[in-house]
Amino acid sequence: MEAIVPRPLTSGTGVSADRFDSARRTAALTGSGLDLASLLPSEWVGGAYGSGGPEVRQLAFGFVPLTDCAPIVVAHAQGIFAKHGITSSLGKFTSWTALRDALNSGATHAAQMLFGMPVGAAVGRLGTEQKPLVIPWTLSRNGQAITLGAKHRGRFSADAKALRPLAAECRDKGRPMVFGITLPPGTHAMWLRYWLGAGGIHPDKDVALITIPPPQMVANMKTGRMDGFCVGEPWNARAISEELGFTALLSEQIWPDHPEKVLAFTEEFAEANPNSVKAVLKALQEASVWCDDPANYDALAGLLAQPEYLNVPVALVRARVGTSVDFGDGRQASDLRGVTFHARNANYPQAKHCVWWLSQFRRWNMLPTTPDYLGVAGRVLRPDFYEAAMKELGATHGGADFAPETLFDGRVFDPAEPEEYAASFPVTSLRK
Repeated sequence: MEAIVPRPLTSGTGVSADRFDSARRTAALTGSGLDLASLLPSEWVGGAYGSGGPEVRQLAFGFVPLTDCAPIVVAHAQGIFAKHGITSSLGKFTSWTALRDALNSGATHAAQMLFGMPVGAAVGRLGTEQKPLVIPWTLSRNGQAITLGAKHRGRFSADAKALRPLAAECRDKGRPMVFGITLPPGTHAMWLRYWLGAGGIHPDKDVALITIPPPQMVANMKTGRMDGFCVGEPWNARAISEELGFTALLSEQIWPDHPEKVLAFTEEFAEANPNSVKAVLKALQEASVWCDDPANYDALAGLLAQPEYLNVPVALVRARVGTSVDFGDGRQASDLRGVTFHARNANYPQAKHCVWWLSQFRRWNMLPTTPDYLGVAGRVLRPDFYEAAMKELGATHGGADFAPETLFDGRVFDPAEPEEYAASFPVTSLRK
């Protein structure tokens, strides 16, 4: 597959965006804290630095009924979008593909998305007619889980190695274990793949993965069709409440503070309407701070549980908001980070997260050739919008972070060496 390189843009003053992108990448790689705005003339009106009010004031936001749509719902319901000049309308979608199509067609202007969707769009993994997407805001960190069916309770828990003999037995009998994911290039697919791979189970050879929309996960578990699934909340909590399954482990136990959902725009819309994008980000900043305040957890659960949003009992939402979790098999945890909407620099769109995703696409042979890791990250991740909005708002943030990450299996991801990382796994589909 041909690598995708950011398209060159120039402003009306002759300032090349190549210079801007290069500086942005350098800042990301070095953590220099570079003031990107200082590189541009004061009269520059391209990219994220246009002046004035929103170009488009009536915006449609799309979401899938998951707890981590919370900042969008709060900004809408509490009038925070309106405070920043945006008249918002919300559309609920039952699947990620339906939401993707709405964003492509322009029926939706901005959407809650799995982190892997805009990345997948950039490398041809989201459909041949997919428009380029950008991420100016990370909506949430953590907050997902791997659920196993009740029949496995007491036999397995967090360690996938214990599951390996059963997976091999079922495979050899021609009836492989079945696990549900929400979208092949999405976050839940990657957490499940990573967990299985760490246990010596090949997700493409030893088990079967099927794609199911989040709200339908529990119903499919009820039919006995699946051995497990990975999904966001409150659907893991619902499986426990209906005694259909238990939580094997939380996604934050795989990678603490991993990227999860993002707010995505088409690149076309964002470039044409930078002030609208900034207005949205300012509203989300305020909403995200509110969502992260423990004093608001009960109110947040009550809001999200309403029929127009998640349409579930309040208790199910509340059970997975905060730092304590009942795993449904006798295990409890009370020192978790939990789903995070703002804390610990959660909202900054980090280039290294895109690089990690591409490395996993390589690992599982979703990309047959080495991609332009930083080139794709530079086009998809847009901290220029984020930094401009926060500067106008007077809000502080932690900036770019290109430091290595260590996941639960002890393997270190160095974003400066992504291809080496992709090739380092013993369980892999990468053609070396």
